[in-house]
Amino acid sequence: MNDIPAAAGRGLLNKVPEAILFFWIIKILATTVGETAADFLNFDLNFGLTGTSIVMAGLLAVSLAAQLRAKRYVPWLYWLTVVLISVVGTLITDNLTDHFGVPLGVTTAAFSLALIATFAIWYTRERTLSIHSICTRSRELYYWAAILFTFALGTAAGDLFAERLNLGYANSALLFGGLIAAVTFGYYALRANAVLAFWLAYILTRPLGASCGDYLSQPATNGGLGLGTVQTSLLFLAAISGLVFYLTLTRRDSTEQRSAQ
Repeated sequence: MNDIPAAAGRGLLNKVPEAILFFWIIKILATTVGETAADFLNFDLNFGLTGTSIVMAGLLAVSLAAQLRAKRYVPWLYWLTVVLISVVGTLITDNLTDHFGVPLGVTTAAFSLALIATFAIWYTRERTLSIHSICTRSRELYYWAAILFTFALGTAAGDLFAERLNLGYANSALLFGGLIAAVTFGYYALRANAVLAFWLAYILTRPLGASCGDYLSQPATNGGLGLGTVQTSLLFLAAISGLVFYLTLTRRDSTEQRSAQ
């Protein structure tokens, strides 16, 4: 979804890509990788939850610092940061649930409030939540804070519906996919606010991706297809890499490129 009305910051220092179809495809792929990669490092490589969290937080810090220092939108750097923040968001929820015993209902509510607070502070200070106005350092920091909370919230909500409420991974994916379809219909058919539609869809793609990742990777005894975390992660990382390479060559999702058309 493309929040065209809030275009004041286009063509300046905006380092966020246009929300075209490729954006949403890579976003869903990245959320799935966030779920499976965290499980792969934790269980398959025996890093443990704490070790995995430390390693991924360090990688995210390096990637995010590079993203903040960049002068323009760089596809591979932006999406690397998204993938890493997806993994870290998953690990935050997993740590709260597994290490501290916080119920998924509580974490879902807590991250919902944290995200609402982030949006409230962001809007109060900047008077916009548009991704086309991420042209100052403060807006960039608000943006990435919101992204982190959407991933942590999506993980908690996805696990809550799939596991605690016994909806199952496939049914959870259908549920969140249906909600995204409803948001899309509201945007295109009912002319819903573009910024609101974007963030609702962004939030919902996380539990969709988490449910898809679990459905593909988990064994049949747990309601999955049994592909495993390795195969699922490699498959989706390959797809992300191919799409990012394409966008790097074509610049189809660059705000500068599209504003010049």
